[in-house]
Amino acid sequence: MFTNFFYELKAEKVPVSLREYLTLLEAMEKGVANYKILDFYYLSRSTLVKDEKNLDKFDRVFGRCFEGIEFLSEEEAHDIPEDWLKQLTEKFFTEEERAALEEMDWEELMETLKERLEEQDERHEGGDKWIGTSGKSPFGAYGFNPAGVRIGQKEGRNLKAVKVWDKREFRNLDDNLELGTRNIKVALRRLRRWARDGNAEELDLPDTISSTAKNAGFLDIKMVPERHNNVKVLLFLDVGGSMDPHIKVCEELFSAARTEFKNLEYFYFHNCLYEEVWQDNVRRRADKMSTFQLMHTYPHDYKVIFVGDATMSPYEIVHPGGSVEHWNEESGETWLQRMMNVYPKSVWLNPVPEGYWDTTPSIQVIKQLFGNRMFPMTLDGLDRAMKDLSR
Repeated sequence: MFTNFFYELKAEKVPVSLREYLTLLEAMEKGVANYKILDFYYLSRSTLVKDEKNLDKFDRVFGRCFEGIEFLSEEEAHDIPEDWLKQLTEKFFTEEERAALEEMDWEELMETLKERLEEQDERHEGGDKWIGTSGKSPFGAYGFNPAGVRIGQKEGRNLKAVKVWDKREFRNLDDNLELGTRNIKVALRRLRRWARDGNAEELDLPDTISSTAKNAGFLDIKMVPERHNNVKVLLFLDVGGSMDPHIKVCEELFSAARTEFKNLEYFYFHNCLYEEVWQDNVRRRADKMSTFQLMHTYPHDYKVIFVGDATMSPYEIVHPGGSVEHWNEESGETWLQRMMNVYPKSVWLNPVPEGYWDTTPSIQVIKQLFGNRMFPMTLDGLDRAMKDLSR
């Protein structure tokens, strides 16, 4: 198993050496991983990966080689019995049935969920009240409700949930992706502030000619530091859920940004900005950064680029506690406004085609918060966004 793991990493072009592989085996022999799959994951990653740009490749190989091995510990399991959420049949709803369902407001939804957890004592399927499956209830899995709490379902289907009970895993974007076009890089280059820094490694031809002439024809070579784009950028990337169909274009943008901007810091978020962000989706629950700390770490002269589809329940933006994954004491709207107060040069890039924006209330809310500085993730949209940030 381990030998195959090593060769799979090599095939994925992760630069792992035989010495590193033997170090991993030695650590396993000494019981460092303690025979837990999560411990082995972190041990092998720290032993075999030398550059963070290869983390995504490592995760893909690890998932293939150890597919089916349970990652969640017993203490992380939910209190709701697994049998309640077992899918037995699939029910399909007509448009008339969907339209007839009424959406609960936020307070009613949370209070009703609390009541159901206290009252329910058995499995239910196909109903419209209890926590169950394949029904019209706002709580459970594999059914339909205009605004509910998704529990026990691997992934979203109707994109209607306002909260998700389950532990969700996202993957990092690969910044080493080979771009299909250079046009994204060309568009990003509009955001430029050239400066010469570093060692004097570039020939200054005009000064060399001038100095040689003044030196009676004796060659006098003059060198200067290379010119670099000195603009500073904070990149915030929405990941998971409805962003999954946009992974490829986001990876292309991410890869181009890592190439074009020397001073680039990136962070992930889900749906809307809240009190914490993270840089590694594998460790996002254990290794987060306070948004307040971020705003006090990076000066106000940074340019800020948010990348996301802005497609969510409006509760997630305007309501405290509206986050789909946790209870946020302050609304996403509050955090976005704070961010723009600190970094006035901010834009939002949206991979959803611009023609669909008017049909999604949450997109309209985000667009208004950003003072209409939302741009489509097209070459023209990137061009307009970079011009806006350059003003």
